[in-house]
Amino acid sequence: MKTEIIISGFGGQGVLSMGKILAYSGLMEDKEVTWMPAYGPEQRGGTANVTVIVSDQRVSSPILSKYDVAIVLNQPSLDKFEPKVKPGGILIYDGYGVINPPTRTDIRIFRIDAMDKAAEMKNAKVFNMIVLGGLLKVCPVVSTDGLNKALYKSLPERHHAMIPLNMAAVEEGMKIIAEQK
Repeated sequence: MKTEIIISGFGGQGVLSMGKILAYSGLMEDKEVTWMPAYGPEQRGGTANVTVIVSDQRVSSPILSKYDVAIVLNQPSLDKFEPKVKPGGILIYDGYGVINPPTRTDIRIFRIDAMDKAAEMKNAKVFNMIVLGGLLKVCPVVSTDGLNKALYKSLPERHHAMIPLNMAAVEEGMKIIAEQK
């Protein structure tokens, strides 16, 4: 099994962190992974993206032009990556950041209102973990156990007290993601 994922949004939404945590989760489960961020001025509010490949076999190249899964958190990301989802693939978008929803009929489309849920949880920093929970619900590329281990491995020890909140956000994301018909 090999899953090729692109995560894209504005700088500051936790896009690169989400990809890094997903990659670490794969490592915790003895999978082959690649993590390839794309940023620069994006860190100051432009669009940032990260490509993550999680596989049971060796990954031959981290460079991709088509994806099994696209997670888009803003309209420019949707416009850029919707056409690059493989037929039969999955597109997940945040309802807050996307004005014109995806229109393709040859892929599965899911909406997650992660920004609203983060506000409800009174912590904007869990936004990306809510989205990650939604991904794991519709495409369980790694387990929540692997994700929990990855958080302890990838976050500095001073942030370990936040891991229970992050895992609660993952659970919320699993609950609120909804397929669009």
